[in-house]
Amino acid sequence: MSVKKALQRWLPPHWSLQGKIFIAFGLVTLLAIVSVSGIVYMNMRDTIKRNAVQSVSDSIRQADESLNVMLDEIDRLNTLAATSDTVIRSIQSPNEEISYEWFQEQKRVTEYLSGLILYKPYIRRIAVVGLNGKVFFTGEPWLDRTVLNTPMMEYMLSNGSQHAYYRESSGGDAIVVGRELRYNRKTIGVVMVDLNADFLKKTFGVKPTADSLLYVLDEQNGEVYRSDLPDSEVSTVETSPSDAPSPGTGPSMDTIVSLKTELSGRGEAVERRIGGKSYIVVSRLSANTGWTTLALIPMDSLLSESTRIRNLMLEVSIVVFAVVLIGSLQVSSRTTLNIRRLKSMMMQVKDGNLAFPRNEIRSKDEIGELYRVFVSMVDDLNRLMEGVRVSEKEKREAELTALQAQIRPHFLYNSLNTIKYLAKLNGVPNIEEVSGSLIELLRSVLGNSSEFLTVKEELDYVNSYVSIAKYKFIEPIRIDTLIEDEALLHCRVPKLTLQPLVENAIVHGIGPTGRGGSVQIRVYEEDRDLKIEVTDNGQGMPQEKADGLLGETGRHSLRSRFGGMGVRSAHERIVRIYGESYGLKLYSEPGLYTKAELRFPKLPPAGTQAI
Repeated sequence: MSVKKALQRWLPPHWSLQGKIFIAFGLVTLLAIVSVSGIVYMNMRDTIKRNAVQSVSDSIRQADESLNVMLDEIDRLNTLAATSDTVIRSIQSPNEEISYEWFQEQKRVTEYLSGLILYKPYIRRIAVVGLNGKVFFTGEPWLDRTVLNTPMMEYMLSNGSQHAYYRESSGGDAIVVGRELRYNRKTIGVVMVDLNADFLKKTFGVKPTADSLLYVLDEQNGEVYRSDLPDSEVSTVETSPSDAPSPGTGPSMDTIVSLKTELSGRGEAVERRIGGKSYIVVSRLSANTGWTTLALIPMDSLLSESTRIRNLMLEVSIVVFAVVLIGSLQVSSRTTLNIRRLKSMMMQVKDGNLAFPRNEIRSKDEIGELYRVFVSMVDDLNRLMEGVRVSEKEKREAELTALQAQIRPHFLYNSLNTIKYLAKLNGVPNIEEVSGSLIELLRSVLGNSSEFLTVKEELDYVNSYVSIAKYKFIEPIRIDTLIEDEALLHCRVPKLTLQPLVENAIVHGIGPTGRGGSVQIRVYEEDRDLKIEVTDNGQGMPQEKADGLLGETGRHSLRSRFGGMGVRSAHERIVRIYGESYGLKLYSEPGLYTKAELRFPKLPPAGTQAI
């Protein structure tokens, strides 16, 4: 009852229908916009945070997997180099520098190392450093025996029993993966592969927001990678955990190491306040390298994105509400206008005026339907009279068509026989031949109502057509028929499928050349199917055009001038009757030939069974 009273208070009965519709639309729209906006805004922060955490976690996992793939490959290369007889013999050989034997060793080892890193752009350099001072390497930068006295060499000798990772800041800021080179259980050198730092940066380029931070720490809490420092400021693996970055570069290393220790690479996300700012911290521990990746996402960046979306939603809501109000005003006005018009027309009919406007209400709603029902009551008589008029017109057209069809084929036969007889009496054999061939053509088209003919009947039909068509050309046109098996002449094929191909070969293939030519018709069996080929030596055409003849619309396809059955139509009839496995294919070379290939199922004559 309270809802009913509220509706009566907001929508008084004395209000117009337009006013009621307008107020109802506005209230419903406002309630919907406020409810949806409130729910969306309440869940927006949690959704953005979950999405950010999920995105960063997936990106870190993918980056770690990509790095592990590269490091596994580098470990494999280190193992190959460390166990290579070529490398071991060259390290232990007594050959001194600037000698022919020394140059040969350099060449062999360098070629071997180059082959190992071929097509591996993420490897900058591979080197073999012997404790006796011999150095073999390929790649950049240059390396000589002075590397023996560097901290990197000491680190490799101390930790390289399997593999050791070392971060250097000089020479391009690369990660060096090293392994001891041993012979007879004694260390004789080190194999080192430099991983290009550019690939590391691309791999760990994970930044959901512009000010997000990402750190990669090794097992000794040394900094491997950080996203907020330029290349020249990235520390080596031996950087002390207590080193703090310059102002404005993010949390100190003490804080980062503390977060690493706290999370222990559990792969979870926590919220922490660092340096007066709130961060979402996502961690991951690599099982392969032992490195820990920490991603710090500032909460204020996520909240600013939330605020931007909230403001955008507010603007969109205001625009939508305004549009709905305008639309409701137009709808209510339009609806009541049609009702008023319908009322006016009904009053005119009441007064006996049936010539009222019929096209005023064109809407498809209930008002429009009511108008159409009302008008249909008045228009019934007119529609009935119009139907009678149309029926009479169609009846007269049908009678005319039937009258035209009364010209029987035998009348044409008799007329042509008369022409043939007169030509024979007057000694005009060409007219006699043409009229006789035309008689056979008409008998095949008009006198035979069967949908199928034998191959022999089709060939006779083609010969009759050629007897007529050859007089159009000055140069002779030869028709060659090759029948591989006489039994194939009795197979049934759809009527009027061969003549359009022969006509097309003569008119469009040989005719334009002006030099005569030949058309070969070959009938043979292939894979228990009947195949008929029509090949001419005319002007040919590009294969694209030949393919297009079967793909054009019917009104553009080449049509037979006599039978009216075009090349495309013949193909479509065969496909429609027998399926997609059968039909017509065209092959052509410009200036050489055109070949049309028909494929039918091998059907015996009517009244017999297939063998």
